[in-house]
Amino acid sequence: MNRVIEQYSETVFRISVLHTKNRADAEDICQDVFLSLLKRPFAEEDGCLKAWLIRITINKCKNFLKYQKRHKTVPLDAVSYSLAGESFKEEHLDLMDAFNKLAEKDRSVVYLFYFEDYTAKEIARLLGKNEAVVFKRLTRAREKLKNFLNEKGGQ
Repeated sequence: MNRVIEQYSETVFRISVLHTKNRADAEDICQDVFLSLLKRPFAEEDGCLKAWLIRITINKCKNFLKYQKRHKTVPLDAVSYSLAGESFKEEHLDLMDAFNKLAEKDRSVVYLFYFEDYTAKEIARLLGKNEAVVFKRLTRAREKLKNFLNEKGGQ
């Protein structure tokens, strides 16, 4: 279990941060993901464990966000988030702002494609979607990111 946590904790954490935009909530979700794994022992075969962990992480993030939407809370301080404990460089803030404005379904596809190096076919299998849907989401997300960044640059 320690090896699995060492190997996949960074991936699970990054996905959680991208969805929750909050380091503390992301850490809680990571803990829940690995507790789920403890409750349901999983034999690692062909990268299936990584795919399972990503799917569980996305689902737990969705559940968390639904809960947050129903139970409004006020943060104690302004949320400043980072990936794996490192602050974003100033030039990346606009990109992260644009990324966070994407719909959750587009954000997941972009993340899996660019950060986790999954192919569109693998993403389709992982998310239970058609490969054409994945390509369409990637195209739409790229266009939205491009438009947002052009608007920011023009201001």
